[in-house]
Amino acid sequence: QVQLVESGGGLVQAGGSLKLSCAASGRGFGMYAIGWFRQTPGKEREFVAAATWNGGSTYASDFVKARFTVSRDNDKNTVFLQMNSLRPEDTAVYYCAAGDPLNYAGAYYYWGQGTRVTVSS
Repeated sequence: QVQLVESGGGLVQAGGSLKLSCAASGRGFGMYAIGWFRQTPGKEREFVAAATWNGGSTYASDFVKARFTVSRDNDKNTVFLQMNSLRPEDTAVYYCAAGDPLNYAGAYYYWGQGTRVTVSS
């Protein structure tokens, strides 16, 4: 069982940056990929990026990869999502999740409660 808690969300102007953190507790954190998803009202959760157990990373698109960086510190049981050049369309609730290193929500077994990111224009 893995428990996840996100933090770092908030209000930022377009073009600004935020760094989200996902702190994990429980057994098995190092075994899982940690994915970041985001969700807006009325839409399904959208894959953003994931950090594999051994430090690799995947991104939803080249456009995301150009602005966001996912990283993990297994010693601290924490995964980060550095988001730069934020745009209003990045506004969403961001979730981290533990599971398989794939780009869909069904591949992840444990979820945090989410942190809200609002980007003003």
